Amino acid sequence: MNGGSVSVNVLVLCERYSLESLIIFNYLHIFFSSGCAIIRPPRDGGIRYRGLTQEQVVQVLPVDYEIEYICRGNRVIVGPKVRKCLPDGTWTDLNQRSKKKLYIGALFPMSGGWPGGQACLPAAQMALDLVNKRTDILPDYELELIYYDSMCDPGEATKLLYDLLYTEPIKIVLMPGCSSVSTLVAEAARMWNLIVLSYGSSSPALSNRQRFPTFFRTHPSATLHNPTRVQLFQKWKWTKIATIQQTTEVFTSTLDDLEQRVKEAGIEISVRQSFLTDPAVAVKNLKRQDARIIVGLFYETEARKVFCEVYKEKLYGKKYVWFLIGWYADNWFKIKDPSINCTVEQMTEAVEGHVTTEIVMLNPETVRGASNLTSQEFLAQLMSKLGGKNPEETGGFQEAPLAYDAVWALALALNKTVGPLKAKGRRLEDFNYNNKDITAEIYRALNTSSFEGVSGHVVFDAQGSRMAWTLIEQLQGGSYKKIGYFDMTKGNLSWYGNDRWIGSDPPADQTVVIQKFRYLSQKLFVSVSVFAGLGILMGIVCLTFNIYNSNVRYIQNSQPYLNNMTAVGCMMALAAVFPLGIDGLHVRNSQFPVVCQFRLWLLGLGFSLAYGSMFTKIWWVHTVFTKKDEKKDKRKHLEPWKLYATVGVLLVIDILSLMIWQIVDPLHITVEKFTKEAPKGDVDQLIEPLLQHCSSEKMNTWLGVVYGYKGLLLLLGIFLAYETKSVSTEKINDHRAVGMAIYNVSVLCMITAPVTMILSSKQDASFAFASLAIIFSVYITLVVLFVPKMRRLITRGEWQSDQQETMKTGSSTNNNDEEKSRQLERENKELQKIIQEVLCHLHFVQHTVEDV
Repeated sequence: MNGGSVSVNVLVLCERYSLESLIIFNYLHIFFSSGCAIIRPPRDGGIRYRGLTQEQVVQVLPVDYEIEYICRGNRVIVGPKVRKCLPDGTWTDLNQRSKKKLYIGALFPMSGGWPGGQACLPAAQMALDLVNKRTDILPDYELELIYYDSMCDPGEATKLLYDLLYTEPIKIVLMPGCSSVSTLVAEAARMWNLIVLSYGSSSPALSNRQRFPTFFRTHPSATLHNPTRVQLFQKWKWTKIATIQQTTEVFTSTLDDLEQRVKEAGIEISVRQSFLTDPAVAVKNLKRQDARIIVGLFYETEARKVFCEVYKEKLYGKKYVWFLIGWYADNWFKIKDPSINCTVEQMTEAVEGHVTTEIVMLNPETVRGASNLTSQEFLAQLMSKLGGKNPEETGGFQEAPLAYDAVWALALALNKTVGPLKAKGRRLEDFNYNNKDITAEIYRALNTSSFEGVSGHVVFDAQGSRMAWTLIEQLQGGSYKKIGYFDMTKGNLSWYGNDRWIGSDPPADQTVVIQKFRYLSQKLFVSVSVFAGLGILMGIVCLTFNIYNSNVRYIQNSQPYLNNMTAVGCMMALAAVFPLGIDGLHVRNSQFPVVCQFRLWLLGLGFSLAYGSMFTKIWWVHTVFTKKDEKKDKRKHLEPWKLYATVGVLLVIDILSLMIWQIVDPLHITVEKFTKEAPKGDVDQLIEPLLQHCSSEKMNTWLGVVYGYKGLLLLLGIFLAYETKSVSTEKINDHRAVGMAIYNVSVLCMITAPVTMILSSKQDASFAFASLAIIFSVYITLVVLFVPKMRRLITRGEWQSDQQETMKTGSSTNNNDEEKSRQLERENKELQKIIQEVLCHLHFVQHTVEDV
């Protein structure tokens, strides 16, 4: 042998049913460059050489080779049963204390949908080797992994779980991978009081303590992206987002969690779309509902379909931000896919600027944690153990740090339970599937785990899920650039360099809607106000004229007090034009209801005075002068107080109705919204026109009552005017002019009321139509009633300055003429009767002569 010959004397006792014996070993430490020397077998026993022929046994045994002592008959080995060849050419010391083994039942998917075991199993074995060598962690125990290939198939996993549970030795912990398998194992484990620690399960459904009471995982839940997304939404002041998801359990539960988190943060999900295989309709709905900030949850294959439709709908660019999952391949959008009809250039254009969130599975900092390895040193050792395999072709390579830290989390937790169990008189090796106390201690230890691992800081939340960092990246120029990361354990959002949006400021979360009130055209308002002011001035002139000449006989016979009421009512109606044109441009919102009241009361009372006084005249003329001939002699003298009382009744009706309206359902300001309009030059803004109205809760009901009552008066006025068009009386000498005014007012009012209701959304047209109708009605009324009187007095010189005697004489003469006229009429009737009697007598005489 290299290094010279060696003689090694070893004594291992094989005793019958002995539990303790003295083992004496005499050996010489000599270093060999290629292995270890042969060891003598124990007395009453032998050595089993695994995998070697008799010729190979006489040679130097290789490094890491293990021999096994055996006994003959009924004797048993006292002491270590297996020895291992060390690199320094010696065998493991038989004097070292024997360690008790704790077994871990593991399921590593070496094939199937997610072959994560290809890298996760070597990583777990690396961790086990280091843990078992540590003297400060489980010094009296050795962890051993018993594993099977689950193929990421729940059906296969069911069979393997049965084998693990019903085959010796007892497993103290189960370590499954793959979400579907972990769901099965975690749900069944509580029946055997087993802790389940998963290294590769991301389904949000597993974060359910009622369903999975003993489940932990070092792989963060898929919902871990959501706190990061919410932090970004708040950072960039987005309060409205949209979502589109592939219809699978993992994405549905992730989106449900996101919906709850954004609701708590005061953020609204305005659009929520889903699809099974074809995303075309869902993407069109996002476009139609003006989605801007969009969270996409789908697998990589479907992502290509989505963004092909995104390109077709032009749902990309600086106005839009897409949030995607970060575990796609870096060139996922450049991979040719026969299921889409978009080119690589089109896909590259559509995905530009999207943001990804990816769970950090490898500590980005150079920190030595519990295993005394940095993340880069771990990668180097893992690559060595994989034998140079391509990481991209090795399943679970990204998750390997999670499997490594899962073993360390378990080892540290078991180490933490040794003291509490010893205080209770228990040991870890006493565990069995009926022992809840040991399970509870392991649960408490895992639940309070906190250490630095190669995947980052390891800590579990209340649901047993890993709290980790999330990396934030944005696609710029065809490659991903880091924006920052979110530390879930501390709740910190950190940035790489500048924390501003890469390339430009973040876009708005929706089309900016600028609310703009529509105000009345000031030119129109001023023009109409001038005409209204002139009308009021004209009304003052007419009123002054009528009062000044109230003792003139011709004015007296026109019932001047009623004409005065007409003039005052016309001026009040004209005054209503001013509040009709006042809007939010002139007064504050708090003052606007007062303006509404002025509109209503001025117009209502003005109409009652002006139209009511004219209606009273025409009604009295019809009542007195359309009686039957035999009752004409019984006509009474005109009593003015009855006319005034009639106007008063109409006025009281209006006052009461308006008071009831304002007490029961007062007018207030309402805002009408119109279809949004896109201004020129800025496609990301919309103008929403607003218009203020005076309204009440039951506006249509009140308007129906008022319009119905006023409409009946207008129709009745037209009828009375028509009936009395041929009547002539000196008591009301201007009733024909009143009838003409009633015609004009009625026609204008009946046209204006419905038209203004139709044009209520067009402030200029509505105001112009209503105000001009008022102005024309007033002008016509004043001109028809007062101008002829002015003309007559001017042309005939009948002024109040004339001598009163003349007026009295004229009045007496006129009264005598009227009495003579009536006397002549009576005499005429008497003559007609006499003539009739004479004609009848002559007719009788004629018949008598003919008979003779």
